[in-house]
Amino acid sequence: MSYQSWFEEHGKKHRELIAKLQKRGLRKEGIIAYFRYDNLSRAEPDFCPLFAKGQKCHDMEMLNCYFCACPHFRFYGSQHNPQSCCSIESPYGKQKCYNNKLHQDCSNCFTPHKEKFIHNNYTLDWFEAMKMCRKET
Repeated sequence: MSYQSWFEEHGKKHRELIAKLQKRGLRKEGIIAYFRYDNLSRAEPDFCPLFAKGQKCHDMEMLNCYFCACPHFRFYGSQHNPQSCCSIESPYGKQKCYNNKLHQDCSNCFTPHKEKFIHNNYTLDWFEAMKMCRKET
């Protein structure tokens, strides 16, 4: 799956879940709490393919899946020449080469999964929060 197709698919899934939570009357605090891994993996088992395996994308105690991807992640290139990087050059991430293409490895960066970051960057529109991710080349 390309970065772009994942981006579009996940954004739609996020939008649908937010609409469902708003219909239940949840607001910012309740929505953020709902996205905590321990709750979301049970309540929305199809939201992430890792949930079915009982896995987390990051080994951290209070993982929050609100952003899933990071607003600092950048992807560019074509489907046949995808590449990625971190716009803030986080010291916790690193560049790796896969199939002769440069990709950002964010596995040691927990920034977008911390609730303080989510509170500070909160928006109901995931696409708005992630608008800088798709980098034109």
